[in-house]
Amino acid sequence: MPMRSASAASARGAQAPEGRPGEYLEPVGVETGRWLFLGMDGRLTAYLPVAGGVQRWTQDRPGATRWTGPEFFAAPHVRFMSLTQGADGYVHLLGRRARRRADGTVTVDIVHAIQYQTGRPLSEWRGLGNPYKDPEAARKFGRPSGVADASGTVHVFVRNGAGGVHLRREGVGGKWQPWEDLGGEQAVHGLAPAVTASGRIELLAPARGSALHWYQAEAGGQLLRGQDIPQVPVAGSAVGLETARERVSFYWSDPAGGIVAQRPGNWPVALGSATDDTQLAAVRTFIDGYDCTVLAHRGATGAIMLSAFVNESEANGVWWSDTGRRCVGGPGLAVDAYGRVTLAAVDESGALWISHQTEGQGLALGDWYRI
Repeated sequence: MPMRSASAASARGAQAPEGRPGEYLEPVGVETGRWLFLGMDGRLTAYLPVAGGVQRWTQDRPGATRWTGPEFFAAPHVRFMSLTQGADGYVHLLGRRARRRADGTVTVDIVHAIQYQTGRPLSEWRGLGNPYKDPEAARKFGRPSGVADASGTVHVFVRNGAGGVHLRREGVGGKWQPWEDLGGEQAVHGLAPAVTASGRIELLAPARGSALHWYQAEAGGQLLRGQDIPQVPVAGSAVGLETARERVSFYWSDPAGGIVAQRPGNWPVALGSATDDTQLAAVRTFIDGYDCTVLAHRGATGAIMLSAFVNESEANGVWWSDTGRRCVGGPGLAVDAYGRVTLAAVDESGALWISHQTEGQGLALGDWYRI
């Protein structure tokens, strides 16, 4: 699949978050999940977790190059944010909150906030608790990863201190069900959930010596343990995407620095390219009439690498294009209101850069512009 990338546009002066003029907020980036989303009104929204909260940029209108932001939303004591979006367009923000008490002990819980509509304020952060009452076990409770099924029900996955995985899911009427222990062993951070068009969820959990796999036999069902995958994804790099009807492909970086494609029950396929330990980004879209997967990742030099190929054709070879744009953390990918692949990057100053697909054969990107 041919690709072309335009050179980066010249920089403008950095913007400070609204209400905090002149203050530099260290870009942290998402722990897992996407950070560029298409709203129900056709506008894109980008999120950047920073020290003390999250920044948000909102497209002024569908397809526009003018954006509003960054707006700052405080999230005291919250780190390791994960974002996901449901079929209803709601964007869910999850994080791990650690607070020190007066006696010096630390309490850890998982928190959740929602953006219901594009450009509207976030809801308040609500605690989802911690399944452990023992202080030491509770302190070791890990980083959340989330996904919403076809009905909009949010599922939150967290690695526990024993190396297994816990799940908490939203119930009817927004009431949360109790934590479920899914089992597992030697899991590390960077859990990668994915959802199919029918709402069926799968989960890949990087572990020491393998990758753990869970799946639902049907939408809304229990998470069942699948066969372990004899591959070792770099923690925090994996992403899942439905690439055929009811079939999920997982992509990740391996310890040798290459990209791997894996469909549970199939042999892994090496995709080449030198990468680091940040998360890959993946979207599914039509290019030249073909149903394609688009992947983006931060390369070993810090620049974003981009590839597009017909779904599940990785064994035929994958070609990568250097976009010329450096980024902090993993890149963002989305398909905008006009069906254009949109690539997003955050630079060292915390500024957001955007590039949209242009007309023509293959996947061609236009000039980068800074928000």
